[in-house]
Amino acid sequence: MATSQVERVAVTPAAAQLLRSLRAQHGELMFHQSGGCCDGSSPMCYPAGEFLTGDVDEHLGDLEVGDDETGPVRVPVWMTKAQYEYWKHTHLTIDVVPGRGAGFSLEAPEGVRFLIRSRVLTDDEYRELQATGVL
Repeated sequence: MATSQVERVAVTPAAAQLLRSLRAQHGELMFHQSGGCCDGSSPMCYPAGEFLTGDVDEHLGDLEVGDDETGPVRVPVWMTKAQYEYWKHTHLTIDVVPGRGAGFSLEAPEGVRFLIRSRVLTDDEYRELQATGVL
């Protein structure tokens, strides 16, 4: 599979700042977006490896949230394949807003919650992802 220049996921500056803070407290992080209802429809932030991914999950990409002494800090983003079928034509941006988040997501005690903002991929982005085998 060729590499695409099109990113599937992005992060807002506010969410990146929160992720750096959470990483300082909890170590390496990851996101998982399921297709469930209620909290299951929110992007959930976990310590890396705490949520086990498998054949039913799709790796959408890695968020670059800044640098530390070892280099770029990346946070992988996963989604269930069933949910991905609904969202594969979109670009997803992880943002943070005030409010009570999901009980199991690391930001919950901070009085904020992560959310997904989406936009439809442009025709050029979609074609590039198809050409590289991502779609």
